[in-house]
Amino acid sequence: MGRLGSAWDRVALVADEGTFEPWDEVVVSDDPLAFADVRSYRSRLEAARSRTGLAESVLTGRALVAGRPAVLVAGEFGFLGGSIGVATGERVARAFERALADRLPLVALPASGGSRMQEGTLALVQMAKLAASARRLRAAGLPYVVCLTDPTTGGVLASWGSLGTVTFALPGALLGFAGPRVVELLTGTALPAGVQTSETLLSQGLVDVVVEPSAVRSAVARVLAVARPGPRRNGDSTTVTVADPTLLAPPSARDAWASLGFARDRRRPGARELLDAIASDVTELRGDRTGRPDDPGCFAALARICGIPAVLIAQRRAPDGTPPALGPAGFRKARRAMALAAELRLPLVTLVDTPGAELSAGAERGGLAGEIAACLAELSGLPVPTLALLIGEGGSGGALALLVADRIVCAEHASLGVIAPEGASAILYRDLDHAPELAAAQGGASWQLERAGIADAVVPEPQPAHEQPRQFVTRLAAVVERELAALLARDDAERLAARHARWRALGTPGAGGAG
Repeated sequence: MGRLGSAWDRVALVADEGTFEPWDEVVVSDDPLAFADVRSYRSRLEAARSRTGLAESVLTGRALVAGRPAVLVAGEFGFLGGSIGVATGERVARAFERALADRLPLVALPASGGSRMQEGTLALVQMAKLAASARRLRAAGLPYVVCLTDPTTGGVLASWGSLGTVTFALPGALLGFAGPRVVELLTGTALPAGVQTSETLLSQGLVDVVVEPSAVRSAVARVLAVARPGPRRNGDSTTVTVADPTLLAPPSARDAWASLGFARDRRRPGARELLDAIASDVTELRGDRTGRPDDPGCFAALARICGIPAVLIAQRRAPDGTPPALGPAGFRKARRAMALAAELRLPLVTLVDTPGAELSAGAERGGLAGEIAACLAELSGLPVPTLALLIGEGGSGGALALLVADRIVCAEHASLGVIAPEGASAILYRDLDHAPELAAAQGGASWQLERAGIADAVVPEPQPAHEQPRQFVTRLAAVVERELAALLARDDAERLAARHARWRALGTPGAGGAG
């Protein structure tokens, strides 16, 4: 897309018409260093003001975004390349401080070439001031939404432009630390074409969504609807009938090996189908912010789940129904989502459906074991309510990494295993023939998990889920709503203590058995 014309155009991308109230218009640049060519700098400032109609390279103020109050910061690239000087930094810092004082979200739409060279080191250190301002806002649990516009480079992208709770970018925007011309002049080598575009950053998990200008307001509004939920309103909740537990197959008909076969069926409804039924205001979170390619098997998002604002992590099947095997990047993304849940004081919902973690040389070099360990540790101590849904096969540590929750809901034909029964048979008997008996012996079927105290509720499948997908999703949705509401009603300290006691007791003699 073409470059937006002005800061006012950027404000118009998100602000409801007629609601923007500008702030701090008297805070303007002068010449803090008595720049050697004073007349040149001051004349350039005057020319920039005349050309843009603005007194500085950012607009700050308050507006409504889809009816919700928010603080806005919008860059003006036509004002000395949108560069950040002392006064510019002061405007932005004050915007963060007022958002914090008034308990408002902040939406930033930067456009900048970086720090203003005519103001030297004083301009450079604005990076530290504004990064600290963004940190304070987020530490207070307030959402900070960034929409990167064309161009956003230098000290802006290297500080407050990269610190959003959620980061959007406009299509084709130039985004990078150093502009391509500067890189070529200083190094003698041109950057590869397209390396600094929104789309490249998206593929590397450095932005969450590339969004068309016409859709920016609705995209930001979805984030604010979840990340700043306020009190739960009447009518938000999805109303469905709680499943009758007597629909569970009788013990005499339970076959762990057959049940595992149903869990593995590629026609089985997974995260996509469930989220279509229970999720709204969904904003996908891409990547782990390390610059490595995103893992599409790990779907993370801000969303309303059965009307309740939450953070979601799902092991999402491929379009052909193949369950994912997450690698290190997938588990790092999961930890990013866990941290956001804690930061925004939102419950976390996980959907587990995996034969196990990725088995490859790349995964080992990437520290797979350590990333699983970090997920287990993070989830075990997460201060917010946590609900895990085991909806398919749960293979070893790749599944357990997302299951250490306050409550675990398990589909009847879901499982949790230390190793696939075929693998156990190969190890113990050097054949695959004993897999059916080992499936039963390992204690990982849903009814065994419930008896052991690992699963708290089992959602019936009178017919396997792939044969009755709509009925299965409806029953599961009912249990999810019930469980989330109950978790939110509990005292935080009591809930955390119960989580610790629950996981501490599993497998302890006298605390339950796998049956």
